[in-house]
Amino acid sequence: MIIGSLQNAGKFFSLHPLFSKAFQFLEDHDLMTLPDGSIEIEDGLKAIVSQKNGKTKEESLQKFECHDAQIDIQVCVKGKETIGWKPREKCFSPKGAYDSAKDVTFFKDEPDTYFDLTDNQFVILFPEDVHAPMIGDYEIRKIVFKVKIS
Repeated sequence: MIIGSLQNAGKFFSLHPLFSKAFQFLEDHDLMTLPDGSIEIEDGLKAIVSQKNGKTKEESLQKFECHDAQIDIQVCVKGKETIGWKPREKCFSPKGAYDSAKDVTFFKDEPDTYFDLTDNQFVILFPEDVHAPMIGDYEIRKIVFKVKIS
């Protein structure tokens, strides 16, 4: 997992060939006026824009998740979002089998830690990062990039 601010995103471009294109998308668009929904940027890279009220910790933990085929770049555009996190190797209680169509495995485990993202901060979540996003008391505007693992 990597946590950072958008002004320092360039430091991570070398980690995946599509990371620079994801962050360039952020620079090229007015993030406050993008409509909610999914945007195909190119093969292997899409953005999901949403603006909705945060969830309780209990609601978010119902979908304590990780992915096998994609990396998430979750960007908090506006608001304060809390995310629960635990390394996958410490999760021992899957909630059902891996869903290859949705690229997700859910767990019943509890996060080891929680962290906050605020305006113009991001987290990069790799397959080993089990996460519970969207915890918050107010409206959160965010963009989640789904980056196919090469």
